[in-house]
Amino acid sequence: MSAISTLEAPAPAQPGTIDRPQRAPRASTNSVFEVLGSAAAGMALVWLSFSVAGLSAMFGQALCSFIAFVIIYALVSRSRHGVLVMKDRLGTLFVWAGSAAAMVPLFLIIGWLLVRGLPVVAAHFPHFLKADAADSGPKAPTWTAGVGAAIVGTVEQVGLATLVAGPIAILTATFLNESGSGYSQVVRLVVDAMTGTPEIIAGLFVYLIWVDPRHTAGKSGLAAAMALGIMMLPFVTRGAQEVLRTVPGSLREAGMALGAPHWRLTMRVVLPTARVGLITIAILGVARAVGETAAVLFTAGGSAHAHFNWNPFHGAQLDLPLYVVQFANSPSGNEVKEAWGGALALVVIVVLLFSLTRVLGSGSSGGARLSRWFLPPWRRLSSRSG
Repeated sequence: MSAISTLEAPAPAQPGTIDRPQRAPRASTNSVFEVLGSAAAGMALVWLSFSVAGLSAMFGQALCSFIAFVIIYALVSRSRHGVLVMKDRLGTLFVWAGSAAAMVPLFLIIGWLLVRGLPVVAAHFPHFLKADAADSGPKAPTWTAGVGAAIVGTVEQVGLATLVAGPIAILTATFLNESGSGYSQVVRLVVDAMTGTPEIIAGLFVYLIWVDPRHTAGKSGLAAAMALGIMMLPFVTRGAQEVLRTVPGSLREAGMALGAPHWRLTMRVVLPTARVGLITIAILGVARAVGETAAVLFTAGGSAHAHFNWNPFHGAQLDLPLYVVQFANSPSGNEVKEAWGGALALVVIVVLLFSLTRVLGSGSSGGARLSRWFLPPWRRLSSRSG
């Protein structure tokens, strides 16, 4: 309840000043009682109305309780503090209510994953994270299976896709941002069209040009990496383009005033300035590719009961999305439980990647220290000494 901001009664306006409400630094005791009292009155009124009418709709009762709470809270705020305070409190209330409503599905998903997947992952920990499921079966205990082979395949496939698509995407974004030629308009149109293309189209494209001509030998980690790279390319390009636009134009003007050519200005000024942002958008692309299922469904070809395949260039290879899909569709209850464990491992990897992007993109000293590890050793030492 302390999140509901409060406003003190406006002081008498001085000549030449604007009469504005003064926001208190924290919620007072009276404001907390006003919120609690309004909420209790709204719930009691709606509960009494539903009981008299004989209704038992839980969602409808909750919605009507919230509406009654807002109306009562607005009347109380207006009678005690005035119209300006009422508008400010209602605006704050709606912002917090909308944020809470948006977070409820996320918390439900994460909570359900923890309830169903954590017992599988925690049993004989860390066996589930480093073993494969080759020796498991429908009647075998859940702890005999593992997602080790799927994690290896995910890391190799996403790593290959990032190694190829990342530099190409950044170079394409640099060309679009620094060039004003007619050809850049064509490239921008293609990137925009690819951004809105479903991910399964990338998987079908690689399947038709690479997998199908090679028949059974076509499915591999390399084919999955191709599909993931095609999917990452427009996403990272658009993000990198927006990052490069944040580079101040005064830096370009200073470089051109010193007589630096355009290519040197881009390589020595623009890209180093946007280094942290480019790393952040690249990690976001990796996080998006890690959990992609449609792009690898027709290309990886790995089986959930397969052994480790450390070579992404030869043979079918498993990854975490395929592991979850195959075990989730199994009629065996134990394999469905293993799918929940694989889903939890996948979500944890994605959350760690997004947390890393938050640290890098925060602009704080922590992000600066973390981004320093992406520098060459000699640059790292010089920046530390400086």
